[in-house]
Amino acid sequence: MGAPSETPDMEERVAQLLAPFAGEVCTADLLCDDHDPEHTAYQIVAADGSCETLTYGELKRQSELRAAVLASLGVGAGDRVATLMGKSRELLWVLVGIWRLGAVHVPLFTAFAPAAIALRLSGSDAKVVVCDESQEAKLDASDDIPADAPWRVITTGSGERGNLSLSSLLSRDLPTVARTVRGGDDPLIHIYTSGTTGEPKGVVVPIRALATFRAYGEFGYDLRPGDVFWNAADPGWAYGLYCGILASLTSDTPSVMLEGGFDAARTYDVLKRLGVTNFAAAPTVYRSLASSDVPVPAGLALRCLSSAGEPLTPDINEWAQREFGLLVHDHYGQTEMGMFINNHHHPQLRRPVRTGSMGHPMPGWCAVVLAEDRDEPAMPGEVGRVAIDLSQSPFSYFTGYHGQAEKSAEKFSPDGRWYFTGDVGHVDEDGYVFFSSRDDDIIMMAGYRIGPFEVESVVCAHPDVVESAAIAVPDPIRGEVMECYVVLRSGVKGSPALAAEIQQLVKTRYAAHAYPRVVHFVDAMPKTPSGKIQRVVLKQRRRAELVSVS
Repeated sequence: MGAPSETPDMEERVAQLLAPFAGEVCTADLLCDDHDPEHTAYQIVAADGSCETLTYGELKRQSELRAAVLASLGVGAGDRVATLMGKSRELLWVLVGIWRLGAVHVPLFTAFAPAAIALRLSGSDAKVVVCDESQEAKLDASDDIPADAPWRVITTGSGERGNLSLSSLLSRDLPTVARTVRGGDDPLIHIYTSGTTGEPKGVVVPIRALATFRAYGEFGYDLRPGDVFWNAADPGWAYGLYCGILASLTSDTPSVMLEGGFDAARTYDVLKRLGVTNFAAAPTVYRSLASSDVPVPAGLALRCLSSAGEPLTPDINEWAQREFGLLVHDHYGQTEMGMFINNHHHPQLRRPVRTGSMGHPMPGWCAVVLAEDRDEPAMPGEVGRVAIDLSQSPFSYFTGYHGQAEKSAEKFSPDGRWYFTGDVGHVDEDGYVFFSSRDDDIIMMAGYRIGPFEVESVVCAHPDVVESAAIAVPDPIRGEVMECYVVLRSGVKGSPALAAEIQQLVKTRYAAHAYPRVVHFVDAMPKTPSGKIQRVVLKQRRRAELVSVS
């Protein structure tokens, strides 16, 4: 995909990144084989703190072996191969092996229960699923997993449960698989949306999407020679896969992978010990770091901090500025399209971070806010629908949900020009885009439109609050009123006095009419496996409580 010039014209750079996909390409070349075999692809930190370096040479050798294993089972170009694996060297070897064959990766998050796994395996027509030994039991025959499942299971374990053992398959003398060449519109990934607003939907990502993932690495993260990059998101989800693994491999940027779950002390240790310069994570990670008792170590090499997945509340940047001397740059995208509105780190695109803003559209994308009642750009400050003008977005690739024509049609205007994100926001006079909510999260109270994010941002500014979620509750007089769910920092107890403090904070720092009528103190929020708060679950619970009382 070429290397950027010293001061590239952005339109030229977009065209340069897209050019290889006009014809046929070998995905393994782009991700691995074209890089210097001595270069570091990943530094992988185990749970015990030990660190191993994975070079591109080793990634090539090991992925070739795994491609041979899959080919011996009849996997070929276009076939779906799922992974139910945690972050590890083995995951990277298997992924590049899948793509080396021209097969299509189906990511499965390790927190999924069997029902969620079955939905994705059946919906994608997966031929094989590769799983960690710790995940193997989820694939046993059950009410959710059919005994005659059409997919083969390969385990990193011994195979005692009757599945194929990866180590045994690798011990065979298998022929080397020839490099597979495919077209830019051929599929690369078959991923499912997180299901925040209904059943998960299948998204087939074409190979040419690698151009936008590489562009995001350049424009959004400002990945450059000398960087050590760490995207802490799980690759079982779009942000970790698209913007972690694929953004780093396409750009030949040394990256970090931390095995196991989140821990503040481990996170700081890895940031310092490996000299991470460019760090990206969900707001939950930053908020957990800020609320922990672990001190920020001196001597960190950080120069860029990025966030995506959920809106970034202002309290996080107050903390980041104080502790790191840096601001976290909020970025916005979707499973369907990747990232397309960012507070870019690239020096030619960087603009002052404006509190609450997602930033500006990325080169290669034309993102706007449309008026509520017509498919035309809204006036500055007017709340409307966040959309993409497909006629002016060469990086766009989403054409619809797999096998769901009706759901697909809802995402596009009748003339095919606009893609509707399903999110609500506004643009200010300087072109900064602000997120307000999902379409179905807007609260209508006594004729006022209230976006929950604005309220949640204020609530999170309270020193005792770790997380908050605002929802609409039916009210016989106002139509709807707002209530707020709050997770408090460790050791703090909820009380009427604290609830009153939070209500007063919203009245004085946001709007007098928009304060939560009730504050619920909870131990944890319901979330999707990717970490997004499920307001819809809170709504359902609260409405059920109100019905039972009445």
